[in-house]
Amino acid sequence: MTAIAVTVAGSDSSGGAGVQADLKTFSALGVYGASVFAALTAQNTRGVTGILDVPPDFVTAQFNAVYSDLTVGATKIGMLSRTDVIEAVRAGLKRYQVHNVVLDPVMVATSNDPLIDDAAVESLVELLFPLADLITPNLQEVARILAVPVAETREEMSAQAVRLKDMGPAAVLLKGGHGTSSQSVDLLLDEEGEHWLEAPRIDTRNTHGTGCTLSSAIAAGLAHGHDMITAVRGAKAYVTAAIAAADTLEIGHGHGPVHHFHALWEKAK
Repeated sequence: MTAIAVTVAGSDSSGGAGVQADLKTFSALGVYGASVFAALTAQNTRGVTGILDVPPDFVTAQFNAVYSDLTVGATKIGMLSRTDVIEAVRAGLKRYQVHNVVLDPVMVATSNDPLIDDAAVESLVELLFPLADLITPNLQEVARILAVPVAETREEMSAQAVRLKDMGPAAVLLKGGHGTSSQSVDLLLDEEGEHWLEAPRIDTRNTHGTGCTLSSAIAAGLAHGHDMITAVRGAKAYVTAAIAAADTLEIGHGHGPVHHFHALWEKAK
C-alpha cells in the first residue's frame, strides 16, 4: 500500500518552509503527500511580509475532501495562526479519528517574524496538544508556551519536556537546534522515558524550514509504519544531511532553505 502523509499548515511562497517544504520532504522520503492549507504567506528568505488566513469553513472543506478519500498514514500540523482555524482542525482530526499526528507549534519564522498570537497559542495547547502523538517545539517555542526562560542545560530541557507532556501529547520532541553548543541536541520524551539525540551543529545561515522539514520527516517515517523513536532518529539524520547540503544551493539573499533533495540531485549529476 502506498504510504500517504498529509500536511496541515501554511504556505511559504518562496518554497523553503511550510506546506511546500513538507511536500518536498514527503517526496524525498518516498511518501505520497497531500495538503490542507491553513494560511497563505507572502514570504521569502528575508522575511514574512503578509499572512492571509484561510477561512475555517474552507479548511474544513479541504479536510473532508482529503480524509474522506485518501488512506492517510500520518498527519503533520504546522502553522495555525487563528483560534477558529485551530478549532476546525481539531474537529477534522476527531471526525476522521486521525492517528500518527505530529504537531509542530510554529510561532516564529527563521527570519524572526511572528506567525501566531497569544490567543492562538493557548488554543493550540488546549485543543490540539491532547490529540497529538508527538509535538516538536524548539527551545524558544517551549519558553513561550510555558512562560519560562529558554532552557540552557539538559536538566532544564528534561524538566520542560515533562511539563509539556503533562499537557496531553503522547510524546514530546524538544528541539535544541537553536542552542549554542557544538552539538545539536534534541530530547524525545515518550512513554518509555528520555531519548537524547545528537548531531554535529553545522555552520550555515541556510536553515530556512528546518523545523517544518523535521516534523514532516517524522510524519513520513510514521506513514511508512516505523515506530516513534525510529521515525525521529531517521528524520534527524535526514534533516542534518539536508542542512549540510544547504550551501550547495543558491536561493535568495537571506536565510536560504535546506536541501530537501540532496540525495536525489547528487545522483542526477
